[in-house]
Amino acid sequence: MQPSGRYRGATGFGGGGWAPGKPSPDIIALLAVVFATWALQFFAATAPLAAWLRLTPAVWRSGYLWELVTYPFVGFGPPSPWILLELLVVLWFGQDVRTRLGRRAFWTLVAAAALAAAVVAVGVQLGLDAVGGAGTPFPFQIMQGQRVLLAILVAAFATLYGGATILLFFVLPMPARWFLWLEIALAFVAFLSSKDLAGFAGICAAVGATVLILPGSSARLRLRRRYLSWRARRIERRLARLAKRRGMRVIRRDDDRGDGPVN
Repeated sequence: MQPSGRYRGATGFGGGGWAPGKPSPDIIALLAVVFATWALQFFAATAPLAAWLRLTPAVWRSGYLWELVTYPFVGFGPPSPWILLELLVVLWFGQDVRTRLGRRAFWTLVAAAALAAAVVAVGVQLGLDAVGGAGTPFPFQIMQGQRVLLAILVAAFATLYGGATILLFFVLPMPARWFLWLEIALAFVAFLSSKDLAGFAGICAAVGATVLILPGSSARLRLRRRYLSWRARRIERRLARLAKRRGMRVIRRDDDRGDGPVN
């Protein structure tokens, strides 16, 4: 990884570092919480607490609604050094996104995108249960804890620094905006292995929500333009119906002369 913090040139794997100085205390606290809750699952006395906070079918079966907001902060996965790499990537991306957005906007993004992902995933799982679709007995596993955080932070970085070039695995240059599709592709591969359709839908929702929530994103601007266009057409249709009902004829003026409306 080649740290730059500003991303005007090529960066390294997974974001490339952070702006000069120490990482933000809240990012360090996030990593500590995720790692501590990940470790809880391996002790008999604390494993129920970790399970109680993760996203599970208990959301609708037992009314555990808090799981919709607590699950991103509960580490998930087997006892493997891989958890350290995942948290390191969270640090790389998270620090730069937090530096760009500021603390309040950063945490608003994380909370809103994670909640949207959970709602979509629960909805998909409820649909599967309703139709008796084949799935996994352990839904949401590919979007638990640091995994949904990675989806949100990578999507945020790719949206905010889309023109940057990232050296994937220190070798392959890749535009940052491509990471939006790369993480969806990786989630799809995880779905093929786990059959966790709800989790895959949650990851896709986290990416989509992140892109839409970020101010100034091209997707958000396109969506707003389409909404305004739809609204203008709707107003025109209402005016046409009103004019027809009252026997009025509306003539469009294409010039800029200020002669007023013509009926």
